[in-house]
Amino acid sequence: MSNNVSEAGGSPLDYAKWAGVAALLIGGIFGFYHFAAQPMVVRVVLVLVAFGLAGWLAVTTTVGGQAWAFMQDSRTEVRKVVWPTRQETLQTTLAVVVMVLITGILLWLLDMFLLWAVKLLTGQGG
Repeated sequence: MSNNVSEAGGSPLDYAKWAGVAALLIGGIFGFYHFAAQPMVVRVVLVLVAFGLAGWLAVTTTVGGQAWAFMQDSRTEVRKVVWPTRQETLQTTLAVVVMVLITGILLWLLDMFLLWAVKLLTGQGG
């Protein structure tokens, strides 16, 4: 286990950057409501710019850089997946729907039988 602060993501610069990220996010939301008299387009652009800057600042931190690298690796892996064809998807969906219906009917029949048995045993039936 390393005692290096920068490897753990706890450097003072990273903390300052995360404080900046929080300030940008809060400031963007505050600005959206504070400038209520402005057109909606201006307010939305303000929020998008603030969130974009917050995202960029977050990626420059150690943890943010690791998260960005993970997302890029995940995107690469998703491209390697062999996705099912439309026919395979429809067949699988149809099989699931049929099994759900069969299971539902069987459970309904079991429920009706148990209801009949309880009424018979308790004498509540007609």
